[in-house]
Amino acid sequence: MSADHIGTLVPADPWPLPRGATVADHIVQRLACWGVRRYFGFPGDGINGMTSALQRTDEQTQFVQVRHEETAGFAASAHVKYGGGPIGAVLVTSGPGAIHALNGLYDAKLDHQPVVALVGHTALTAEGGGYYQEVDLLALYKDVAAAFLAQLDHPSQVRHLVDRACRTALARRTVAALVLPLDVQDLDAMPNPPHAHGYYHTSSVPSSGPTVPPETDLRHAAEVLASGERVAMLVGQGALGAENEVREVAHRLGAGVATALLGFTAVDHREPWVTGAIGLLGTRPSWQLMKECDRLLIVGSNMPYSEFYPPPGQARAVQIDHDGTQLGLRYPTEVNLTGDAAPTLRALLRELGPGLGPTRWRQTIAGATAAWRQSQRELAEQNANPVNPQLLFASLSERLPDDVMLAVDCGTTTAWYARHVKVRPGMLASLSGTLLSMGGAMPYALAAKFAHPDRPLVALIGDGAMQMNGVNELITVAKYWQGWADPRFVVLVLNNRDLAFVSWEQRSTEGTPMFPDSQQLPDIAYHRWGEVLGLRGELVDHPDQVAEVWDRALRADRPTVINALVDPAELMMPPHFTVDQARNTAAAMLRGDTDWAGIVRRGLPSVVTTYRPRSAR
Repeated sequence: MSADHIGTLVPADPWPLPRGATVADHIVQRLACWGVRRYFGFPGDGINGMTSALQRTDEQTQFVQVRHEETAGFAASAHVKYGGGPIGAVLVTSGPGAIHALNGLYDAKLDHQPVVALVGHTALTAEGGGYYQEVDLLALYKDVAAAFLAQLDHPSQVRHLVDRACRTALARRTVAALVLPLDVQDLDAMPNPPHAHGYYHTSSVPSSGPTVPPETDLRHAAEVLASGERVAMLVGQGALGAENEVREVAHRLGAGVATALLGFTAVDHREPWVTGAIGLLGTRPSWQLMKECDRLLIVGSNMPYSEFYPPPGQARAVQIDHDGTQLGLRYPTEVNLTGDAAPTLRALLRELGPGLGPTRWRQTIAGATAAWRQSQRELAEQNANPVNPQLLFASLSERLPDDVMLAVDCGTTTAWYARHVKVRPGMLASLSGTLLSMGGAMPYALAAKFAHPDRPLVALIGDGAMQMNGVNELITVAKYWQGWADPRFVVLVLNNRDLAFVSWEQRSTEGTPMFPDSQQLPDIAYHRWGEVLGLRGELVDHPDQVAEVWDRALRADRPTVINALVDPAELMMPPHFTVDQARNTAAAMLRGDTDWAGIVRRGLPSVVTTYRPRSAR
């Protein structure tokens, strides 16, 4: 990620430690030196010392009480993604609290977000005795916090352990964890350990990072890219903060730009040269872009689906990433540039020379993109039973406020978001991009709203994810929403009573029918649950209602839950449909798929609309 996107840290020593301060007070104060002022978590006796210390800061810090520790992990990761601070913080109790937090923390690790996890633990005096909630946390956390994991056993350790945890989280863009025994939290603080053997005095000043690669490498990259006639760019989350540079390089090279989902907001999706998402849920023009290019520039992305890159040997490639270990992992690149995206792209521009101007390649890209967008709009307007989910996303895209924040869950919602929502400059959007965990959207939405309480938010969630933790975290929304400057917090639930993504994967990859015992879900009146909590509720069971519901929700004076009854048979057509996928889906129908009629009803028009040759109007 570009250094310009990370933001600056607050000055060191934001408040003096009072007389009688505890170890917990010192931890909170030292974390504040690194910009940590907000903690996501749930209380418990294993962290009583820490929550007491937060209370004593006189509202200079904030503890956000979520309904489950998994949410705390997701929210800490998302808090950094939405620009809420340089480091996300999780505070959870011992035993079950620490165990619950792991899934959200793995989201931070896999998406390379700096997060510090503070985990309560059994008192030192009781460790090893089989005490209540005693879990070997150093063994449990050794993978998710592999970069830095330590137990704090003495007051003199606070400075160097907190400093190293924060420095490591920022430098490696990963999770660092501190295990805090209960009795140690309440010991007297030692803010100035002796200048003696076996003690440390450390710095809370952040480390500088890589910025611009050597000039010779930049010149080589420019020669490779400028010699091509059909240049493609793939941008990911590492390009966030470098939007202007990405646009200028694309113009200079006459390139088309495809995006990984985590890098969606790095470009303006209304542009004719932006082909949109890449991968299984991506667009057909992104597939064509990669299959026809002769040069490839990858900026801040490690999208793992190798079949969606150009065939090896087709394109000469250059890659930019701030982490040199991530270069050349997905495609046989010719030049690898280790550096932050924005300054590296600016330096590359100086080597590229004048732009190409309008080219036949760009015209080809624009034609394919326009035709695809036209087909997607036609798909969204096709009849379904009772509502076409794609219509909800297409209609939302036309109404999004300029400063909206989007939180997207894993499943069919991801596909419709990738296909229909035209993100533009000024918006923020994210999801669990590598862990691909269901249940991430509500924690992400909460984190975004705490980072920017003056901006509207829309959460896009499937009913499986909503039942997983969304219904519980609506209680968190109800707890906090009246303190937000902008109360608009819209939750769209795609209620199709089916774990639809799993069902379609089973059909297309296994050739077996949808398994009702595994995939069917209870039909819940989500809008009514929202109303019980004092929020607004909306039911959508006819396509004519869609536009008005969005208009009401986006101007409401409080959060809104939209319960949209959508067709479970709506197909997610990949950009390139293989013979094996078609054969397996047909086999699932022949083996008695309970929704075979829906597959025929929605499948045939979807295939025809998606794949028939067309010219953009």
